[in-house]
Amino acid sequence: MDRVAWIETTLRQAFTPTHLVVEDESAMHAGHAGAASGGGHFRVLIVAGSFRNQSPVARQRAVYTALGEAMKSTIHALALRTLTPEEWEKQA
Repeated sequence: MDRVAWIETTLRQAFTPTHLVVEDESAMHAGHAGAASGGGHFRVLIVAGSFRNQSPVARQRAVYTALGEAMKSTIHALALRTLTPEEWEKQA
């Protein structure tokens, strides 16, 4: 399973999101020290009800926890956008 598919599967299991987009931006960071060591750069948009009443920092920590050891190895950089369904609807 490739890294994007693994991230998607892991986040779907952890949060049951109503919307999830995972993008691999590693090619844009070729030559970067993290890329040279095999770590990828990813951008994630995740919309989940479980983010209600959580601060942005708490939401990000929850995502990092769900991704576990991958945050120390195969994921070098992770740009996160974490929203509740209500926040997502306001932007639509």
